[in-house]
Amino acid sequence: MIRLYIIGAVFIFALPALAQEQDTIRVSLASAIERSLDISPEVWAKQARTDFSRARYAQARASRFLTEFTATSAHAVAPAIDNPNDTPRDRLYLDPEVRNDWQTLSPFNRIEFEAIQPIWTWGELSGSLAAARAGIDVDRAGTRTTELSVAVRTAEIYYSLLLTEALSRLTSEAGNIVERAKNEIDRLIEEGAEDVDYADLFQVQITEQEFIERRLEVEESRLTARAALSRQMFLADNETIALQDRIMVPIDFVREPLEIYQELALSSRAELDQAWAGVLARNALVDVARADLFPKFFLGITGKWSYAANRERQRNPYISDPFLSRGVRAGFGLRQNLNFGQTRSKIQQAQAQAAEVRFQGDALRQLILFEVEEAFRNLIIAEGRLKARDEALLISKKWLRDEEINFDLEIGDTENLVKAVRENLSQRAQKEQAIYSYNLSVIRLLEKTGSLILALEAGTLVGL
Repeated sequence: MIRLYIIGAVFIFALPALAQEQDTIRVSLASAIERSLDISPEVWAKQARTDFSRARYAQARASRFLTEFTATSAHAVAPAIDNPNDTPRDRLYLDPEVRNDWQTLSPFNRIEFEAIQPIWTWGELSGSLAAARAGIDVDRAGTRTTELSVAVRTAEIYYSLLLTEALSRLTSEAGNIVERAKNEIDRLIEEGAEDVDYADLFQVQITEQEFIERRLEVEESRLTARAALSRQMFLADNETIALQDRIMVPIDFVREPLEIYQELALSSRAELDQAWAGVLARNALVDVARADLFPKFFLGITGKWSYAANRERQRNPYISDPFLSRGVRAGFGLRQNLNFGQTRSKIQQAQAQAAEVRFQGDALRQLILFEVEEAFRNLIIAEGRLKARDEALLISKKWLRDEEINFDLEIGDTENLVKAVRENLSQRAQKEQAIYSYNLSVIRLLEKTGSLILALEAGTLVGL
């Protein structure tokens, strides 16, 4: 009869779980977040993207010198010279009867190279370099955003596990109460107590079955939370987690005025840094596109060397033998893209993309201010709920103490005592849930201000 309501009140919030003991790793919230960040493939993927941007920036820097530098080699056979009149070697070009002798062949080798050094590009090279440099900042900010997401997810799982372990302890205590209530009713029925009958016993037995169902739910939920934290930390199959915190306590956090958190968010949120870097990159690409309207000045150098053993070099500057030659040419030149219509279209596209990123940054700024305010208001609500749960728990403890004293003095009522016990368990469960909600509200406010990882590294967030 008595404990019928205890279970329902205690098990409203059930989550994850116990694991088999093997190699035990004891973790706090701070160490769990640190390990998750160190091993997270999501973070590694973002860091790989940043490495790619660094390599692209290095490529842009290298493009400032010898933008085009190629060498080509050719290897074949060359015919000898058929000189029927025994013409002197330096006058072979004057003898009309000199022919190629394809019956006599020798190895032929040719090497050609070409190098172009830009002198003035109207901002094309510097724009490409600025865009590549801004690309690194974009990807770095993306990595910070991912790290923050991983940290928050780890914190949620950690506190969920703490909550379920607290609820598990309460279920064990509630189970003991149900068992004692059943034994007490059995005893009273045997003694022939007038205010107790079999209806009370049946009601307690039904409550006992409900308790068995709830206990299974809590245990499986607890196992799920433990598995979630293990997966988040990428533990091996032979490793299990032991939480450093035995009980969940509120984070020691002093709430500042809303304006401080909004200013902090505007200076710390990685998304704003990412948007600003994106604007710089897009503006630089506008300069790159516009550079095609003007001629590019460059210094060009080309060279050629070819050799076949059975050929004779001719010294006349107007005569050359493609099988036996060498030479270097150098000079200044200019290159102009004459597709002006296409160039203007490319400029307009680059300008539109730059405007898009700029407008997205303006919208993001307003969204961040709202997110911070929303998290701030939620924290106030969580603080009020936690304070109310503290007061309600104190009242329930006083009620339970009075009923226990009356019962010991044999002037109390059994049903009232059971109600007091039930309410006390319910308030304790709600207090655990209130602490859970408060801690997550603090974590989310720090997330929205972009300062969670900084607070964690600085050790200024007591309770982590």
